[in-house]
Amino acid sequence: MPLDLPWKGFVILGHPVAHSLSPVFQNAALEAIGATTRYERLDVPPAALREVFERLRPHRIVGNVTIPHKEAVAQFAAQLTAPAARTGAVNTFWWDGDELVGHNTDVAGASASIAALCPGGVTGPVVVLGAGGSAAAVLHALAQGGVEHVHVVARNSARAEALLERLVIQGTVHAHPEHSAPGGEPDARLRSVLADSALVVNCTPIGLSGNDHPLPLATLGPKSALFDLVYTAQGTDWIRAAQSAGRRAEDGLRMLVEQGAAAFEVWTGLPAPREVMWRALKVPVPAADQPRPLRTTSVAPAGG
Repeated sequence: MPLDLPWKGFVILGHPVAHSLSPVFQNAALEAIGATTRYERLDVPPAALREVFERLRPHRIVGNVTIPHKEAVAQFAAQLTAPAARTGAVNTFWWDGDELVGHNTDVAGASASIAALCPGGVTGPVVVLGAGGSAAAVLHALAQGGVEHVHVVARNSARAEALLERLVIQGTVHAHPEHSAPGGEPDARLRSVLADSALVVNCTPIGLSGNDHPLPLATLGPKSALFDLVYTAQGTDWIRAAQSAGRRAEDGLRMLVEQGAAAFEVWTGLPAPREVMWRALKVPVPAADQPRPLRTTSVAPAGG
């Protein structure tokens, strides 16, 4: 018997959004629980975002938000859950009557990857590249995990400072414009931090379009674990090189699936069929305390 859900459809809103793997595993999960509704991609330019939500409202359509809309939706949602309010970013939404509710499950996804890379906890300096919505989720996850101080590398120092203040987490901002260039060399102060780092997280699009590295591996300390939010089943070139060098390293595919599983559970009230979701991607289910094994597929940014 088909499962009767309160929602008439599911979408992921982004621009662009054709690359998103979310429909692949979300439709597999919906089918597994007997739902007849589908999860679709919807490419929405920023100028049309509010209008699209107005069109979704009467049809009881819920879903996800990806680049570049996460922070914009947080600005106009009628209600924000605690993670969304804290990060200032929305990646999951539903309706409470006629009111748009914004939530953030990227925090849960980031926490899962951090736990796999640092199963005993993060025990040294953390460096986060970027200061956007994805970086906010990572920083929130780190704070929840007990990290008290982070180093944020961003082109916009004021934005990074504001992010740390909103998240109520202590941090040092490194103004390092060169990190946006492939293999950009960090300055002496950042080099000192990287040499002693326990975890380095790339929350920028670097590596999305080819073999660019957010930071040269040679600048990292011997115990630095790497987390790249750009995802691909084979791992980005940065992650492949890091694993080949014996480092603990993982791309953003686990974060993508885990944030999607958390969203699925909010929408349906049922446990997410994680094995079904991973199988739909034709990727082995990774161990919770080990970096994900690598395979081959196309590249995309996490969170979509």
